[in-house]
Amino acid sequence: MSDLREQVRDRYAEAAKLASGGSCGCGPAACCDEDADYGAAHYDALALAEVPDAAALASLGCGNPTAVAELREGETVLDLGSGGGIDVILSAKRVGGSGKAYGLDMTDEMLELARRNAAEAGVGNVEFLKGLIEEVPLPDSSVDVVISNCVINLSTEKPRVFDEMFRVLRSGGRLGISDIVAADDLTPAERAERGSFVGCIAGALSFGEYEAGLRRAGFVDVRIEPTYEAADRMFGAIVQAVKP
Repeated sequence: MSDLREQVRDRYAEAAKLASGGSCGCGPAACCDEDADYGAAHYDALALAEVPDAAALASLGCGNPTAVAELREGETVLDLGSGGGIDVILSAKRVGGSGKAYGLDMTDEMLELARRNAAEAGVGNVEFLKGLIEEVPLPDSSVDVVISNCVINLSTEKPRVFDEMFRVLRSGGRLGISDIVAADDLTPAERAERGSFVGCIAGALSFGEYEAGLRRAGFVDVRIEPTYEAADRMFGAIVQAVKP
């Protein structure tokens, strides 16, 4: 396992411990991160009211993928890098009892926290899986929607992530992802100057690289829309695409 993956695991394990304690000395919007562009600030009050406080406190995301995924009753959803479970819980409520929401995470502490949060929220149509987003432990063509919240930029093997998303989606399935994306003219070295890898900046793809990677994996109707500037010419963005 790479040193970078271990750094990511350690960061998320610490975030889970802090959220389990109910506080980390700051409000949910900035909890466990110095930058208020990450966390529960991206969810409206109605959404936050649907999840336990610990799920909001553990959020380190850069958006709200459930707001753009257009989830429907009866669908099966997979959240890559599910953390404390905020997006899985919201997804489970959107797809209803006839649907299902999977959360995939590599961090034991986050998985334990997410399962507690789901139980507290009273959602039974959820399942949390331990694993890597580069090796999704689900069968081919088994989900309708893949969501993720500021996690794909943390992978050191992004082509494998794109291939796995394509593999597990059914035909007609779609992506609803929040991620950090770099301006096309920024080199990898320039991205690293703007923030750390575990801080979701240094590992970000450019807009062109992201689109090319998804199209190479087989996706169509790729849309990458910036929503705010997280650092100089580094953007929180919504990523959408469809499996033919």
